[in-house]
Amino acid sequence: MKVYRWIKKYLQGLIKLVFRIHIHGAENEPMEGGYLLVSNHISYIDVLVSAVALKRQIRFMAKKELFKVPLLGGLIKTLGAFPVDRKGNAVAPIRKSIALLESGEVVGMFPQGHRLMKRKFDTTKGEIKGGAAMTCCRAKVPVLPAFIATKNDKVIPFRRIDIYIGKPIAYEEFGFEKAGNDEYMRGIGLIFDRIAELAPDERRSK
Repeated sequence: MKVYRWIKKYLQGLIKLVFRIHIHGAENEPMEGGYLLVSNHISYIDVLVSAVALKRQIRFMAKKELFKVPLLGGLIKTLGAFPVDRKGNAVAPIRKSIALLESGEVVGMFPQGHRLMKRKFDTTKGEIKGGAAMTCCRAKVPVLPAFIATKNDKVIPFRRIDIYIGKPIAYEEFGFEKAGNDEYMRGIGLIFDRIAELAPDERRSK
């Protein structure tokens, strides 16, 4: 936590400058209790962008291969990311996410589980998975939707990145009862729609 605070204090300004990060809706971030951040996923630095945009530390799931990338691996680990093997056991990282949320921390997830570039987000609903909704259901926490946008979804230094933070979706709004796959898919559909609503006009299908 001390290292994370040091990074936030001394590197946040540099990251904002290099990637020209502009934050919209910062007032929507819950400042107490656990919550699940769910956003679109366009680049490897989405974790950095989210860390800069939000005041609280976010614990992200990240594919294990990223932890082997020089510099990036060490940085995302310091930021609080934890590895997930997309070809292995998916239960362990979900359990860890639930435990973190129940202890009052913030966890970040991407509804498709992988990067989607050069495609309008609102056309990708068929690729969403129910993991985020299941995590929300089990931990009984709100969901904070967010949308990351940049020109052509291509992140390069000094090209502006905008992150739009929506209003939290209360746990009660999901109407979970049986905690089954149908409810999880309905829940992730609600989350997806709230994220899509945040997209600027140029990032939506016509």
